[in-house]
Amino acid sequence: MPGVCCQRGSIGLVTTVVFASLCLTGSDVVQITSQNIDSFLANTELAFINFYADWCRFSQILTPIFEESERKVKEAFPEEGKVVFGKVNCDTEAALASVYRVGKYPTLKIIRYGISGKKEYRGQRSVEAIVRFVKDQLANPVSVITNLDDLDNLDWQKAHLIGYYDSIQSNDYKTFLRVASVLRHDCQFHAATGSFTAKERIAGNKVVFRPSVEPENEMTYSGSTGDFSLLLRWSTDKCVPLVRELTFENAEEFAEEGLPFLLLFHQPDDAVIPQKFKNRIAVELLPERNSINFLTADGSKFTHPLQHLGKTTSDLPVIVIDSFKHMYIWPHDPKTGLETPGLLKQFVADLNSGKLHQDFHAEPNWIKLPETKPEKKEETVSIETVKLDVKDTVATDHIPKDDEKQLGGERTAQVPQSTSPPDSLFRKLAPARTRYTLLRDEL
Repeated sequence: MPGVCCQRGSIGLVTTVVFASLCLTGSDVVQITSQNIDSFLANTELAFINFYADWCRFSQILTPIFEESERKVKEAFPEEGKVVFGKVNCDTEAALASVYRVGKYPTLKIIRYGISGKKEYRGQRSVEAIVRFVKDQLANPVSVITNLDDLDNLDWQKAHLIGYYDSIQSNDYKTFLRVASVLRHDCQFHAATGSFTAKERIAGNKVVFRPSVEPENEMTYSGSTGDFSLLLRWSTDKCVPLVRELTFENAEEFAEEGLPFLLLFHQPDDAVIPQKFKNRIAVELLPERNSINFLTADGSKFTHPLQHLGKTTSDLPVIVIDSFKHMYIWPHDPKTGLETPGLLKQFVADLNSGKLHQDFHAEPNWIKLPETKPEKKEETVSIETVKLDVKDTVATDHIPKDDEKQLGGERTAQVPQSTSPPDSLFRKLAPARTRYTLLRDEL
């Protein structure tokens, strides 16, 4: 539809001519709705989804590029169930946009066998870059072992999952390959097949996990090697710690995932509360692991976020949720509250339902933040200090219409009110909302 996706915009006539040529190509991008999404994703190795809004000019610009990328990828991978491109209209499918936590348009996400990746695609919005990215994501994540001695030469700074199979044609190996596709960024995957693995397969095909640093502490999977859901659950538990440690070095990486933080600030010599925190999450919040990051942090190092919340190290331990819009303090003492079933789970449920935001705006008893004049020039984020300004200027491009209406359709400075929780600090470490352009790299 050249009239829709090739109209002249602020990017100029020359670029529009390029888009016009793209619009003439056919594509099989699937329109995804709440009615067909399950069948669409059920048996697809990789789905690349464009969450868009018709009124967003950047969504309009991306449409022909996305369609041309789909055509080129399908030429390279024509087999059924290998890769599909889909699109979700977030105005008509608001529920799906909410499920996948989409708040800006266009947003591009990878979904493998129905499981959404935590990171968005943030590469260049060009046919060449998108095609290259998808092809990289479809590369075989499993290295084939031809000699068992090769397993002694692995990089033990990384975690490894090793499968022993009679043949790569077996259904068990294909299940292992599917798991490796989902967890390719979290573990190194290796498969040893053939007669030389017979001693390792006395009881049948086998999968083992070798942790980093201490490979001698090998753990063997005891379930069915052909059960994808069971093997994925076990492998995820081993490759991806449910609760991770937040540091200055990995803060940007976590922020880039775009998921809210459930974060425990603790004393550096306190091992009891962090363990209680981990136990409570394991018991009650495991289903939320793909929608929120569970983190612990040394409160003596992250003093600025504590000050932002009106806390000091003497108040530790402190549990907060950073929604990437606001920071909310858990209203219970972690020393006793973590002993009570349901309290932490309810805190997360209140975030998902919007109750936390509503309650804090309704109650006039929140911390009164000091009023400061916003800086005229943009500050550089320092990972070492995480000294991030409370103020933030919000661009209304690519954000939902409701938010645009609240801002009066203009770019305004958001000034915290006395009835509001403090603004998020960690969102400043994520890629900016305004980095949606076809003229330069996303990052």
